[in-house]
Amino acid sequence: MAHVSDLISTDIDQYLKNHENKSLLRFITCGSVDDGKSTLIGRLLYESKMLFEDQLAAVESDSKKFGTQGDDIDFALLVDGLAAEREQGITIDVAYRFFSTDRRKFIVADTPGHEQYTRNMVTGASTADVAILMVDARKGILTQTKRHSYLASLIGIRHVIVAINKMDLVDYSEKTYNQIVEDYTTFSKQLGIENITFIPMSAFKGDNITDPSPKMPWYRGTTLMGYLETVEIDDERMKSTPFRLPVQWVNRPNLDFRGFSGQISGGAVKPGDRIRVLPSGKESTVARIVTLDGDLEEGVAGQSVTITLEDEIDISRGDLLVEASEPAEVAKQFETTIIWMHEEPLLPGRTYLMKVGTKTVSATLTDIKYQVNVNTMEHIAAKKLELNGIGVCTISLDQAIAFDAYSNNQDTGGYILIDRLSNNTVGAGLLNFALRRSQNIVMQHVDVDKEARSTIKQQKPCILWLTGLSGAGKSTIANLVEKKLYSMGHHTYLLDGDNIRHGLNKDLGFTDGDRVENIRRISEIARLMVDAGLIVISAFISPFRSERDMARSMVEDGEFIEVHVNTPLNVAEDRDVKGLYKKARKGELKNFTGIDSPYEAPENPECRLDTTNVTPEECADKVIEYMQERGYI
Repeated sequence: MAHVSDLISTDIDQYLKNHENKSLLRFITCGSVDDGKSTLIGRLLYESKMLFEDQLAAVESDSKKFGTQGDDIDFALLVDGLAAEREQGITIDVAYRFFSTDRRKFIVADTPGHEQYTRNMVTGASTADVAILMVDARKGILTQTKRHSYLASLIGIRHVIVAINKMDLVDYSEKTYNQIVEDYTTFSKQLGIENITFIPMSAFKGDNITDPSPKMPWYRGTTLMGYLETVEIDDERMKSTPFRLPVQWVNRPNLDFRGFSGQISGGAVKPGDRIRVLPSGKESTVARIVTLDGDLEEGVAGQSVTITLEDEIDISRGDLLVEASEPAEVAKQFETTIIWMHEEPLLPGRTYLMKVGTKTVSATLTDIKYQVNVNTMEHIAAKKLELNGIGVCTISLDQAIAFDAYSNNQDTGGYILIDRLSNNTVGAGLLNFALRRSQNIVMQHVDVDKEARSTIKQQKPCILWLTGLSGAGKSTIANLVEKKLYSMGHHTYLLDGDNIRHGLNKDLGFTDGDRVENIRRISEIARLMVDAGLIVISAFISPFRSERDMARSMVEDGEFIEVHVNTPLNVAEDRDVKGLYKKARKGELKNFTGIDSPYEAPENPECRLDTTNVTPEECADKVIEYMQERGYI
């Protein structure tokens, strides 16, 4: 006879096994402020019996504290964890919650309704299969309803539930429900959302959440939980797409094993399948599909595996393994949609790090084609993207990458932008398509290269980048440095800020955006001159670290020497050789560095010159000494 403990253990094991095999649905709640998003999630947690007794007791106590009438429970308090949210009655951060029913597991993200928290909403939506769009039955379709609908469609969420909430406050009116359905259906035609389901409900009272509401007999559709338990998950759809595996790690535990590890982001693969490695284009055949639990006969989207190949070919982290007969595209210039997530604006010409899949490259925004007014869907001209702005842009990379359009594969077509200096994520993007010129323009091989040009000149080419405030003495020192190098027989060229603005950059002003473009053009010229074997001396204010870092990234290590001409603002202003500070103080000269436009001083320059205590001649000698000590001359 079986022991009771054995029976209990068997039941637990069976429960855990059943739980492990359930499918997982990720969904978000979104909509306007106070439409009931947090209340709905709290209700779902309650109805799925995912609350402990102490949690329920705490929320019952808090409900009375925050003014809920009678025995009703304010389920929003289960989710609004931040003190600021409880005090204001709004959601600020993205709150993730887990619950489970007999049929499926769920992860839900409660996203903010306020417009200033658009980036939080996008973060929550990025991994969701379903969006529950809350609509207050008393208010109907609002601007923020349209905003979140557009964002959901942009991110690629295929299933949208329009949850017409607070039906108890409109006496469960069928007429009200029908009017909202008509209004939203008319609006949504321009978004291209594939599947829209309308459900009238009351999250507070529990109507149509888990059971059909007797108070709305006119509605014969699904309940919310019934829909969530049966809707198709995108993971199933991704299994029917072409095979994709971004290589995360080259697995080489010993000389007898070499595999390529990562998570399959599309399709399926079997031993014997022909695959191609991108961007190199080399091909091989799959030998094994290895996991911790043993080899697989087939790997499918969503699984983390290690693939071994029949041939020894060069593969690195960031490469993409694809189905040989249906490969991804390879390009380095794109049209892309960018969602900007940082207080500092996105400016054309500025360079960022782009992380797409497992690959990180350098990316420069070349143009903003238009910004989308997500409240009206209108396309408007823009020279920069502010926080929460969404724009269709062109972007250029320093090397070609393998990709799919975001609409076909979110993993291989989506990316984030990272600030090169702070390492903060500042934007998210969707690759729309490669620009035709990306494939048509290739680098032409030349026989006389930089090494040959510098050897004949008997010098090491480099950029001497002098940066500092106006009046610091950059041009004076740069001129002296060039004279000294010339007298020593070296080949140089001096790029001066004022001189360049008389010709190449005469179309640029002094806004932040124009300053970025000014330095981008100078950096490109300096790079070409270094390739010609010259010592390039650059004397520009160049106020932003990110642009100086961009200039450094264009040449090889050791070819960029940042020289900070360090002069305090009051000293530079006292000199005021050109009278510019006086005009700036009077308001006659806008966007002047140090007055109404910032200067970001170098943190670790190769050479620092303090012009308050030494002469320009002595500063120039210090630069020459630095170059001699390090073998440039």
